[in-house]
Amino acid sequence: MACHRPSRYARAGPDTCLARVIHVFGAAQLHEAYIFLNKRANRMKALILDGFGLWLAARRLHRGDFVPAQSWRCDPLEITTEQLQVLVVGLPWYQVGAENAISVL
Repeated sequence: MACHRPSRYARAGPDTCLARVIHVFGAAQLHEAYIFLNKRANRMKALILDGFGLWLAARRLHRGDFVPAQSWRCDPLEITTEQLQVLVVGLPWYQVGAENAISVL
């Protein structure tokens, strides 16, 4: 998964989001999710190319925001599938992974 800084693509459709991905990353890879957040970090879009076409999914949180938008405002960032699943729910996705695993009680 590749994430990019918050964008002004609140009303952007799949073609506009794809054009942005190509502009930023040089190409869009199959079976990769490209995530867009708005500035307030309460809306997110995920663009996925599956080999047959484009998927553009949107998620809006009624309370709170996607955590933490500030940590990746500068450069594109790769996150794991597990981190994406946690991000979509609105939880602290940056705490998920091997380096933050609980191994001893």
